[in-house]
Amino acid sequence: MSSITKDPASLGALPAPHGRAMHGSLGVTAIVFMVVAAAAPLTVVGGAAPLGMLLGNGVGFPALYAVSAVVLLLFSVGLAAMTRHLPRPGAFFTFVGHGLGRPAGAGAATLALLTYTTIQVAVHAYMGYLLGVTVAGLGAPDVPWYVWSLAVVVLVGVLGYRHIDLSSKVLGVLLVAEVGIVLVLVAAVVFRGGADGLSLAPFAPSQVVSGSPGVGLMFAIAAFIGFEATAIFRDEAKDPDRTIPRATYAAVIGIGVFYTLASWALVMAWGPDGVLAEAAEDPGSLILTTAARYIGGVGEAVLNVLLLTSMFACVLSFHNVITRYQHAMANAALLPGRLGLVHRRHASPHTSSVVQTVTAVVLTALFAVLGLDPVLQVFSWFSGVATLGIAVLMAATSLAVVVYFRRNRADLRVWNTVVAPLLGFAGLVASAVLIWANFPTLVGDVDAAGHSVFGVVSTVLTGLVVVVPAVGTVQALVLRRRRRDRYELMLDRLEAEQ
Repeated sequence: MSSITKDPASLGALPAPHGRAMHGSLGVTAIVFMVVAAAAPLTVVGGAAPLGMLLGNGVGFPALYAVSAVVLLLFSVGLAAMTRHLPRPGAFFTFVGHGLGRPAGAGAATLALLTYTTIQVAVHAYMGYLLGVTVAGLGAPDVPWYVWSLAVVVLVGVLGYRHIDLSSKVLGVLLVAEVGIVLVLVAAVVFRGGADGLSLAPFAPSQVVSGSPGVGLMFAIAAFIGFEATAIFRDEAKDPDRTIPRATYAAVIGIGVFYTLASWALVMAWGPDGVLAEAAEDPGSLILTTAARYIGGVGEAVLNVLLLTSMFACVLSFHNVITRYQHAMANAALLPGRLGLVHRRHASPHTSSVVQTVTAVVLTALFAVLGLDPVLQVFSWFSGVATLGIAVLMAATSLAVVVYFRRNRADLRVWNTVVAPLLGFAGLVASAVLIWANFPTLVGDVDAAGHSVFGVVSTVLTGLVVVVPAVGTVQALVLRRRRRDRYELMLDRLEAEQ
């Protein structure tokens, strides 16, 4: 970057002081590994899918993965178009800022941090619980879940501090292994014909709308969280104009097909009439009992190990995403400038990485002090917050894409800049409303008659999705009024050279 022009580029794009520019040679495959690992395929199939069936729309749950994939693919069309004209990292807050205004962009930035932080600490808690159970099952002392969670937080912090190529290699190996074992299980179910024969019962309209499809949709959309972060790695991509759009489409299509196929196989493994009863016994172990039944004890043991590595890959990927969000926000004067520093040797946002690690430690310790259950409360509640947050962010981004291109006419492709983004916006708004309406069911808020109502827990947690972005928006407005110098700095970074 050599000079500053008057043409808007991207939040965080001001020519940075020495040592602040990140670079790399990540290709489509490496970036897809990073974002798909964040979606934690085995964790979703083994944990979220059984819960989606049990609490959501039952046998019809697999179809909601396909529905979610279509909506998010429409969203991706506008996202890909935007990345070509705003070629700098920053993702949601970059796009919202350019389309809907800088204060709105600041609000999106804080909401994105909330979304990714809550999903990360949720998985940290679940992984701590599973590690404790697994190790205790081998005869070792029974250690509290939060001890294991904190140990994982530290290990993730060490990897996140170093060059991103190391993280991508670790994530790549783990991702191939976990996808491989699930495909082996699917093949075994298909080869043996399932419990009652193979069918398309999960895709029958009557099954899709049965039970509580709103709860099911929440679990389905949650499974995709992280794919949109491809734009965050633009600075480190080999050929950004081609790599980022291709990685985005590959991620959402690959995730959608994989989850739909794997969850369908789970239904077939026990039969449409038997899968819910089996899931009700212990939804967290459904994938393990299925593996034991179809690929034997060795397969079950391998899958158990890979379930843990899947969660590790998830938290490592989200650590990298969060640190880069903080890095971009710091370079836009929305966070302290030190978070924008880049390590001279590792070329990583090392200060941001340390801060993110400390944040995870503090939140995990807080949950432990409050005595929250790592799965039923920490994982379930905060995964719900993240899902609602991501739906709101994507809806705002879709609207921003339409506004941006209608205003500057930089891209006249109607499908890419109007039709697809508006269809995605409609689908995401509908999804957000359904998720919000069903949130009390997720957290167990009920009245004296046993009906789901918005109580303290559901009101506070859903309120975060309103309050947190409002704080970011107010911050930008206050800066504009009282600290014009800092606000002008943010404007300068919005007008930096592409």
